[in-house]
Amino acid sequence: MAAKEYLPVSDTAHRPMTPAERKVIVASSLGTVFEWYDFYLAGSLAANIAANFFSGVNPTAGFIFTLLGFAAGFAVRPFGALFFGRLGDLVGRKYTFLVTMTIMGIATFVVGLLPGYETIGIAAPIAFIICRLLQGLALGGEYGGAATYVAEHAPHGRRGFYTSWIQTTATVGLFLSLLIILLLRVTLSPADFALWGWRVPFLLSILLLGVSIWIRLQLAESPAFQKMKDEGTGSKAPLSEAFGRWSNLKIGILALLGGTAGQAVVWYTGQFYALFFLTQTVKMDPVTANLAIAGSLLIGTPFFIFFGWLSDKFGRKPIILAGCLLAALTYFPLFQALTAAVNPALDAAQKNSPVTVISNDAECSFQFNPTNTATFTSSCDVAKAFLATNAVNYTNIAAPAGTIASIKIGDKVIQSFDRAAAGAEAAAKGAAFTKAATDGIRAAGYPAVADPAKTNMPVVILILTIMVLYVTMVYGPIAALLVELFPTRIRYTGMSLPYHIGNGWFGGFLPPTIFAIVAATGNIYSGLWYPIAIASGTFIIGLIFMPETKDRDIFADD
Repeated sequence: MAAKEYLPVSDTAHRPMTPAERKVIVASSLGTVFEWYDFYLAGSLAANIAANFFSGVNPTAGFIFTLLGFAAGFAVRPFGALFFGRLGDLVGRKYTFLVTMTIMGIATFVVGLLPGYETIGIAAPIAFIICRLLQGLALGGEYGGAATYVAEHAPHGRRGFYTSWIQTTATVGLFLSLLIILLLRVTLSPADFALWGWRVPFLLSILLLGVSIWIRLQLAESPAFQKMKDEGTGSKAPLSEAFGRWSNLKIGILALLGGTAGQAVVWYTGQFYALFFLTQTVKMDPVTANLAIAGSLLIGTPFFIFFGWLSDKFGRKPIILAGCLLAALTYFPLFQALTAAVNPALDAAQKNSPVTVISNDAECSFQFNPTNTATFTSSCDVAKAFLATNAVNYTNIAAPAGTIASIKIGDKVIQSFDRAAAGAEAAAKGAAFTKAATDGIRAAGYPAVADPAKTNMPVVILILTIMVLYVTMVYGPIAALLVELFPTRIRYTGMSLPYHIGNGWFGGFLPPTIFAIVAATGNIYSGLWYPIAIASGTFIIGLIFMPETKDRDIFADD
């Protein structure tokens, strides 16, 4: 296919999509749906992964460890972006994302085969983390290739619309993973699902891998890359050119701070943290929570296309920044309303039955222990860990040194204990404390689980859909923006790194960061300050410094 067929001209914005362009979009999108499906399984099945691979640690540390295991794949995404981005600018877009997809699929399939902690001990979590790292490296090269490939086939004036199809793949991949998990949950007994059923979605990925490779083998190289290759204008050192020259490096920094960082936290708050909040904080049944998320995604997914199309008319910048601003302004009331809609008993208890922890501040730790190497044994830590696990808001009252921490619920005081000092009696004292504290919060109206009969599901779906709409605003136009910021010779490398630092680090570490902040502060909403601060920063930086890119000629050599 000659590159000239795709060179931007003034009248291409209004012509119909050609069969060749449609094939490019479908093939790229299907392959990326598969990759995101694989990657999301580790987040959706966090509880089962914790039980199988991290069963040798305490439940709170195990859950944080699982979230960090999920985030480990995000941590290495920028390194995958560097490696595969360079490869994509040197060798080509098509062959690079064939490699990334193969690595991703094999690593995911292996997760379904890994023995658990009870069988191979510490080797189980280590092997799981290795698989997650391989998935993250592969995904670091996948997105930039797919987005660049589609954008370089798109006619001038329609890049936002064409690349927005790629943007739907993350949500569709999540949606597909949720549907398969739900199907298994309703067809298997809870015991069978916990024993082996949770592995099935990972094992099914090998079939999806075969289909996706077959589809992508039919694609030709990107016309922009082919044109550059034919003219001999490609970069011989994409990494040093993209990040060793200030003129290009500053574009990457701006793309991160004024674009992808805010996009990432809005995305992960609306799709991932919302699910964690439903199941872990407000105690909604996991099946119902997955259905609610799936319903909101089904409603919201077409808006990726809408906002991509709209960005071709009004620009990428105003839509992305508006999504960041709306999220920053409304997250607190939205999550508070979500608590009231899902678990009104919990909402009422938080308002009517205040809880305080009376302790010496010097013995209270920041309970963030992803590697399970630290021990939290003080009476303060024991008390706060219990309350955080049970989604009970509390305030702190300082006490003199040497005071044994206690929990005050209304006029009832429950004394904690120092686990280390208890010695051989620690287990018995722990059981007695847990029973007394549990009885206390239940008597005060704090429920063990949300009552389905009292859940206002239409309101839940509405709130979740609003958050998904924010996601579509920030994510729909972002691929076109990133592609247009960088010249062809370093485009794959240049756009991949800021995208994956934003989504891999700012976004990928959002769930465990929020979880730790909540546990430290004693307020189930306090962790929202993290995405609000990042989204606000992106709005300000993007508003002042980000250029509008929708009218740029991406076939230009520089």
